[in-house]
Amino acid sequence: MAPAADREGYWGPPTSTLEWCEENYAVSYYIAEFWNTVSNLIFILPPVYGAIQTYKDGLEKRYLAAYLCLTAVGLGSWCFHMTLKYEMQLLDELPMIYSCCVFVYCLYECFKYKNTVNYPLLFLLITYSFIVSIVYLNLKEPVFHQIMYGTLVSIIVLRSVYIVLWVYPWLRGLGYTSLTVFLMGFFLWNVDNIFCDKLRALREKMPPVVGAVTQFHAWWHILTGLGSYLHILL
Repeated sequence: MAPAADREGYWGPPTSTLEWCEENYAVSYYIAEFWNTVSNLIFILPPVYGAIQTYKDGLEKRYLAAYLCLTAVGLGSWCFHMTLKYEMQLLDELPMIYSCCVFVYCLYECFKYKNTVNYPLLFLLITYSFIVSIVYLNLKEPVFHQIMYGTLVSIIVLRSVYIVLWVYPWLRGLGYTSLTVFLMGFFLWNVDNIFCDKLRALREKMPPVVGAVTQFHAWWHILTGLGSYLHILL
């Protein structure tokens, strides 16, 4: 049964395997989780700008792919939080895996000559994405997705730390900033999950606009979107 604060809306009852702490249809009849939806603009607008600049500057296509994948995550997450439908959930979660694989490829190719392709690494990452997709579609277990996503993020973090410590130390500021912003988002994601009941009770006593500040899953979007954008710049 949906929590008392949740309402019925345009998209009908949720079919996703996950629901977040934001009250359903509290702001708009057409958007299930309003703040969790609009906060995805940070995943969409800056990467689109980055993709345009990458194309204009004639950089390698892998960086264009990184920006476009980040945009795809934002669009998928927008659809998921707007509808809370299972199909839209997949449109959010699977691109998270694919975009991280692109990030891993970029990080391990940053010392290569221009326009070269690392086919073994490419094959490994495509295989990883394929296996995770097939298993997740059959298992439908969010924890599995979180573990597979966390594994890729760990690889990205370790590789990035190596780069800024031993190869390009003048990039430490940018590297540590992107990592710190991302970890702040991860922290708030956990707060939102663990203390959801208390946050909902607190929002009932606050004006709607002020209560929006306590939508920590939306902050997760903002901070991880910004952190990911800065990481592509790195």
